[in-house]
Amino acid sequence: MSAEVAIQKFSFPVSCAVGLSRQDEVTQKGGVQVKALGLYDLQENPILSEPNPVPVIGALVHKENQAQESPKPSPGGDMAVAQVLVCAEASQSAVLSRRGVFEKFTVESEDQRPVAKRQLSSESAARTITVVKKSAVRKEVEEQRHLKPKAHLGQKVTPCAGVTGKRKRRKDLFINSEVFHRVDAHVIRAGAELKEKCVYDVKTIVKSITQGARNELERLRAIWVWLCHNIEYDVNGYLGRSEKLSSPEEVIAAGRGVCCGYSNLCTEMCREVGIECQEVPGHSKGIGYRQAQSLKNVKSDHLWNAVLLGGQWFLLDACWGAGRVDMEHECFVKRFDDFYFLTDPEEFIDSHFPDEEKWQLLDSPIPLEEFERRVFKTSAFFTMGLRLIQPHHFHIVTDEGEANVSLGFSRPTTFTYEITQHQDLLHCGSSEQKESNNSSFGLLTVSHRSMKLQLLPPASGTYDVKVFARPEAANTPLIWVCSFTVECQTPRAMEEIPENPFLSWGLQPVAGSLGITGSSQGSEVAEVEDGVFELTLKTSRPLMVLCELVHPELEAVVAKRCLATQIQSDVLTCHVLCPSRGFYRLSVFVRDYEKTEVKFQNAANFLLHCKGKVVGLDELFPPNLGSVCGPGTRTSEAGLSKFSHTTALVSTQQGKCNITFHNQRDLELHTVLSREENKTGAIPLSRHLFCTYTDSKVTVSVSLPDAGVYRLGLYARLAPGGDFNPMCDFVLRNSCDQPGLPFPCVYSAWRRGCVLFEPRVGLLEPLSWVRFRVRVPGAQRVSVVGETRTDLKLNKSRVWEGEVFSGNGLQQLKLAASSGESSDMAVLMTFDIKQLEREV
Repeated sequence: MSAEVAIQKFSFPVSCAVGLSRQDEVTQKGGVQVKALGLYDLQENPILSEPNPVPVIGALVHKENQAQESPKPSPGGDMAVAQVLVCAEASQSAVLSRRGVFEKFTVESEDQRPVAKRQLSSESAARTITVVKKSAVRKEVEEQRHLKPKAHLGQKVTPCAGVTGKRKRRKDLFINSEVFHRVDAHVIRAGAELKEKCVYDVKTIVKSITQGARNELERLRAIWVWLCHNIEYDVNGYLGRSEKLSSPEEVIAAGRGVCCGYSNLCTEMCREVGIECQEVPGHSKGIGYRQAQSLKNVKSDHLWNAVLLGGQWFLLDACWGAGRVDMEHECFVKRFDDFYFLTDPEEFIDSHFPDEEKWQLLDSPIPLEEFERRVFKTSAFFTMGLRLIQPHHFHIVTDEGEANVSLGFSRPTTFTYEITQHQDLLHCGSSEQKESNNSSFGLLTVSHRSMKLQLLPPASGTYDVKVFARPEAANTPLIWVCSFTVECQTPRAMEEIPENPFLSWGLQPVAGSLGITGSSQGSEVAEVEDGVFELTLKTSRPLMVLCELVHPELEAVVAKRCLATQIQSDVLTCHVLCPSRGFYRLSVFVRDYEKTEVKFQNAANFLLHCKGKVVGLDELFPPNLGSVCGPGTRTSEAGLSKFSHTTALVSTQQGKCNITFHNQRDLELHTVLSREENKTGAIPLSRHLFCTYTDSKVTVSVSLPDAGVYRLGLYARLAPGGDFNPMCDFVLRNSCDQPGLPFPCVYSAWRRGCVLFEPRVGLLEPLSWVRFRVRVPGAQRVSVVGETRTDLKLNKSRVWEGEVFSGNGLQQLKLAASSGESSDMAVLMTFDIKQLEREV
């Protein structure tokens, strides 16, 4: 009975028929809907979605004249067996009227029938109509889930409403390769045992390595892993030094082969387990590939495989999955690369171009010319989740001496690059890169989700550029991810760029985790004006910071005098001076403030360019400047607050300044004034400082002897009997040419609460009356001692005051005081008297 007659005889009303050939068209009557039996993948996930359960009437109709033989699918060809899925929804009355007879009607194909029906001959099967009761529907649906639908390459299934024919990707078959851990471990172990026993028979090997595999996908995985781990690429065969092995037995026995050896053996092994596998010839961007070469009318040089899984074709290359060829040393480097197992066509096409367009497996196939122009991306490019932003083709021509490359990434990634003179072969040089690189010919910057590489070739010519990357948290070498060719017609006149061993410019991707939340400077080049630059970094927690400044002509000792850093709880500030023109690298290293045992880590690198005015060497920061300048985290912890000057740099045009703050914990303090050693005068710099303590307020008065740059160091004794610890340094820049006079020399009796109002200088004029005004808490008597003793009088404001004659030839005046019942006088301070020049 023909299918048409069968359907007419049972006369079920239907509303749609999908994929019927002209001779198999069925008259449709009535308003009913169908529920299609679901198609499932190898992991038993539905390929075609099912509508909500309804009474089902389904029919699969076969051409009778082709039912005796079920040929294998031919990629891109017509189906040898026309499978028709007829779907209808029976009206409630129609279903009820037929419920006593049957619930489901199916004409089954050779592969889709239940196991019991497969025993029928193909001829009778083509004419068989199976009636299934409602109680058997669920059982049959479960059986259908395990069947292998046969499909041709390029075949498009026209779905019913709600069913999509979207191509499945690798991630739809398995989430990641960890799901194959059991299979892989068994294959590696079994492969070693077979090699030890010198087993070379394909059938025996396949039976052993696929033992325990639960489905087609696991059997294919076992074959592919065995190939990658047991067959090495025959470099001598490729170079023509020995005969190329191609037959499966020869390849297994020798343990080596060229690409055709891998593909032939893969096909044979798949045949043993009933997996449809095809060898695909084509061009590849492997060893021997020359960038920019035309492949038109050139015989293809590579073979890989395509396999049919779940009615869909997938691509794999065991030759590329086994490792790589080191042409420099002419040897094979074993390195299992899981990327080339069932690679998605959209990624595979970047390196593999089949002779037949249909094997691209793309909805929109690309021409050979596009394949030649495409950027070469290694497997690491895809496994790291990188994406190409620009350019879209590998060959770049510079614009005003500059070329740009930009990549995107989804996870924190470290990048570097290598630029060398052009070589024809794509696969030359190392596939790994150490930490350092020659960054003088480009600027690499990394932002939140992208990397930009600005290439600046040093001379006219053609260059090869390799980009390397690795996940930010990894400690492994950086891996080659993609390549470009740069043609420079006119180079840009450039000054030398300092090497950047930290790979990229701007904030590092890990800066956020280190506590850096923002920067006043981006990843672009910072143009420095007047030789002065200031960098501020916002922080999420208190940090310690160290900075490094590098210039091609700057010595390390001088470079240290170009930096001053201020550390506050939420801001880090770095002041930079540029004594030479050109490019500088400013690197920032941080660690948590409290974790003194933790090493400093690189958080940012900035490229500074000074092309105008520079700072003179005598204007650099003073030597021995501490790493903590200005008020900040350390002073706050010590209870020093309310600073009159909140920045590290203090400028004065009069040669004088007062810095005030509050000492809440009543710490013992000490101050130091210093400058370059060769610029110290006859009077010690300590005489140019004067400290006054009133209640909790501290005033540090400074009178600078000359124009120039000074360091003012503030120290505190944090524990009784302990050492003085550095609190912070101030940089004092004096532009006044008039020398400032020193202060009096102070002794230990000058203590908290004492205030000197007059005179405020420690060098007095001779033969002159000097007015003294001073407050000394608790003093019973205050006197100035010179040639004679002059007692000061206490006024209503509790200030001791009086006038004293400096005399002639007297060297000092002493200010002394007695307290309590003691008549002993303690010297508070001394004043020097200028000496008159004697006439000869």
